[in-house]
Amino acid sequence: MADRKHRRMTRAEQVRRSQSNHGGGHAPHAAPAHTPSTVRQSASTDPHHTPSRSEGIGSYTARRKKKRRGRVLRVLLVMLLVAFVGVGTAAAAFIVRTNSTFHENVSDEMRAMLTEPVELQDPFYMLLLGVDKNQDRADEWGADASNFRSDTIILARIDAPGQKVTLVSIPRDTLVDMGVNGERKINDAYSIGGGAYMMEVVEEFAGVDITAYAEVDFEQFISIVDTIGGIDVTLPVDVVEMTYAMIDLKAGEHHLDGTTALALCRARHAYDDYGGGDFYRAANQRMVIGAIIKKVLTLDPVSMVNAVSAMAEGITVYPLTVTDIVSLAAQFQSFNVDTGFYSGQTPTISEYINNVWYELPDEVGWEEMMERVKAGEPPYESEEDDFTRGVAGSIGVSSADATGSDEGETESAEDEATFSGSVLVLNGTSVPGLAATKSTELEGAGFMPYADSASSMDHTASRVYYNGNGRSAALGVAQTLGISESNVEENTEGYSTDYDVIVVLGTDVA
Repeated sequence: MADRKHRRMTRAEQVRRSQSNHGGGHAPHAAPAHTPSTVRQSASTDPHHTPSRSEGIGSYTARRKKKRRGRVLRVLLVMLLVAFVGVGTAAAAFIVRTNSTFHENVSDEMRAMLTEPVELQDPFYMLLLGVDKNQDRADEWGADASNFRSDTIILARIDAPGQKVTLVSIPRDTLVDMGVNGERKINDAYSIGGGAYMMEVVEEFAGVDITAYAEVDFEQFISIVDTIGGIDVTLPVDVVEMTYAMIDLKAGEHHLDGTTALALCRARHAYDDYGGGDFYRAANQRMVIGAIIKKVLTLDPVSMVNAVSAMAEGITVYPLTVTDIVSLAAQFQSFNVDTGFYSGQTPTISEYINNVWYELPDEVGWEEMMERVKAGEPPYESEEDDFTRGVAGSIGVSSADATGSDEGETESAEDEATFSGSVLVLNGTSVPGLAATKSTELEGAGFMPYADSASSMDHTASRVYYNGNGRSAALGVAQTLGISESNVEENTEGYSTDYDVIVVLGTDVA
């Protein structure tokens, strides 16, 4: 990641932001900003020896597996896609065509910023944008990004090993410091330098590295929802806005087609009686995304491919490919949207400045929220912090004390075995090839194992250690290898923190 940042800063020096603290990739044609005068400025540490030939091919290739795993995974998924859509050139043409469509509208600036493939086995951040771009506006104003703004800005954290997806909406009127472009509403970033500059601004604002990008064309959004057979949502209050969004839905459960789902994502004046409509609209947008995820994960393989094809027509995605997306879907097959889908929005304070409404970030609250997001926790500490609760639609979990995510139930979720994540397999015996053999078993169960030797060969009882939130994966490892759950514990023994799970094999599994 450090290398990517270095490249980004070098490119920024080549354009126009050498004074910036966070490199750039945006277009150099920005106009001077209006600055509101009354606004405040806002390697592994294991001591294990080098594996010998006695460990077999598995040990010899362990050091290469980490670099190869993304490529191997892609090859396997291409084979799956061949099975889905036919054999031979037809399947290859489908993959090439879909990838080309996904990447068709990616700017050179974006390609320069995102030069590395996404590591799907690690949590990663993606920027999701919904742009007010449609054919009528493009015909009238021109298709250049400077003619449009992004009214939907969502920072997504995708955590396949932890079976979690977190969406944090950033209000379009949020005031941010854009350096040489002055203090502006954050959605101005798109008109200044397109998606690449928006990603740079959000990275700086959120304090994270974003490694993937998606831009939704609202006109094509309808076909995506219709292709998957519609979605199911629950609305706490009536949603009526016939002037702009053309929607009239009563409170309760609804099955939405694409047209109605899009109307719900656009409706903000329906919430004028409750306050700022943008906040409630953003919450509904997150709910709709969660409902789409929930539906997609129930699809059969052929329907999944059809859904990916529809998405390719309406979404610009980079650098993810069709095989990456199918891979993520496969990893999330056991994903529980109701407990693993987290949702929230940037805490802000509304202020009217020079006849313009701005959302001033609650800097302390925003920092605390992002600390929770980075730790894989719900965005809000308490349900009371989510003021859209009970008015806007919702799905999943927004706070640590919400139903289904309190301490007791979190512990219960951690006690449920899962079968994904990275595992360091250490042979603690003198039995040749034991780590390689057990790595094969773990790989068959869904893990990404790496075989090596322990620092000592006198282990009798096997032990499973986990880092961070890896207890559920550790239980899956123990279950796969027939190791007692009582021998699963947190990694306090100094083993590597580069893996979700470390298993030290003893003679009990030999």
